[in-house]
Amino acid sequence: MLPAAYTTRTSLAAVLPSSLAALGGAQNELGLPGVDRAVVIVVDGLGASALRARAGHARFLAPLLGKTTTIDAGFPTTTAAALASFATGTLPGEHGLVGYRVRDAANDRLVNQLSGWGDRLDPATWQRSRTVFERASAAGIRSWAIGLPKYVDSGFTRAILRGAEYVAARTMADRFEAAERILSAPEPSLTYLYVAELDQIAHAKGWESPDWTAALESLDALVAGFARRLGPRQGVLLTADHGVVDVPETGHILFDTAPELVKGVAQIAGEPRCLQLHLVTPGERAAQELAERWRSVEGDRAWIATRSEAVAAGWFGPSVHPEVLPRIGDVLVAARKRVAYYDSRDLQRTGRNMVGQHGSLTADETRVPLLRFGAF
Repeated sequence: MLPAAYTTRTSLAAVLPSSLAALGGAQNELGLPGVDRAVVIVVDGLGASALRARAGHARFLAPLLGKTTTIDAGFPTTTAAALASFATGTLPGEHGLVGYRVRDAANDRLVNQLSGWGDRLDPATWQRSRTVFERASAAGIRSWAIGLPKYVDSGFTRAILRGAEYVAARTMADRFEAAERILSAPEPSLTYLYVAELDQIAHAKGWESPDWTAALESLDALVAGFARRLGPRQGVLLTADHGVVDVPETGHILFDTAPELVKGVAQIAGEPRCLQLHLVTPGERAAQELAERWRSVEGDRAWIATRSEAVAAGWFGPSVHPEVLPRIGDVLVAARKRVAYYDSRDLQRTGRNMVGQHGSLTADETRVPLLRFGAF
């Protein structure tokens, strides 16, 4: 049996559209009241289970976490897909960012959706959905995106933040200060504040490391101070794009050492906890045969599905647009234990130094907080 990607009452895709609706005093999926200014803080990599486990180091945030304040990030649990869902209010089967590395069939290549756009992939068309920021602009509401300077004009930024004015700020503290300046203006505004640090530390040292805990403490203090200074018609939400699983080196599976697992495979997309395998000769029968070979070897450590099975299970949302379908692997391998799948033929050992990882369907990866402050 394949797991469901969406099991909570709402998902990350509802957060920004609900915030925009609240600015107009309209009904919304989250039941947010009307406000004049709204801020949504997205903390990259802050899973609900990790926040719960480090509750003593997040004395402001952790007590707010409960069943009703935990939502699904969606699938795959990777930043490219999740932030596109957040920014558009649609799911990967519609917006088209279906993984970390994705097949670009027109150019017969794999594209890193965060940093590998180049001049052969147009962010304005590859990401298919209208953004919430564009909707805000059409409604006469100014919107802002506060993030790191290095992302100011990336292909990914142009794909998902269309319609927002980008504010570059280097440190966490700088970003919260920028949000306060926006809130001090009299005009209605929708602001997205991105916190990258916890995910960066998790990749390098793990979420169970002292460094990650220290970053969580800093975030907790910044949010506490920010929340205390909110005005009566200012609402703030805090959420995340995915959680993180720490994978020891003993959990690295070199899948290519079992030749039957790569037989007939042309390209390996996705990421180590959620491989997307594209066949040399696509077809349902060939996909089923490859999936069965994977199940016989890795079925106890991973959920394995053909593209059609994953789509039928709703992993990419209730529907997948025909234009998006070829971007999804013919076979998907989603880790369910503390393992990550690597190709030993990769001489650069890409990603092998990462500790914290994500991409799959475990609760540690899919469940994220949705915490409310101020008028929300």
